[in-house]
Amino acid sequence: MTTETQLPQATGSCCSPSGSCHDSAGAQAGGVTTVYQVSGMTCGHCEGAISEEISGIEGVTSVKAVASTGQVTVVSAAPLADEAVRAAVDEAGYELVGRA
Repeated sequence: MTTETQLPQATGSCCSPSGSCHDSAGAQAGGVTTVYQVSGMTCGHCEGAISEEISGIEGVTSVKAVASTGQVTVVSAAPLADEAVRAAVDEAGYELVGRA
């Protein structure tokens, strides 16, 4: 089970004109993607709580939390301070282990 929170983006699609999300043009348009490892998630409720808190960080455009792997993928307009992500995860009641 996964929970994904999509926030409105000021720009268009993250995909390049070729339809690929993995080339440098797509990365620029979509922002910065960072994957974090979080401990303590066990269900969809956990995923939602973490997604909601991280979505509140300025510049975050997308959050996808996966309880089964403990990974949280965050897309933001610019690189996020690890301290801000750690504070959001702590507020949700979980522990940020680090970047995956």
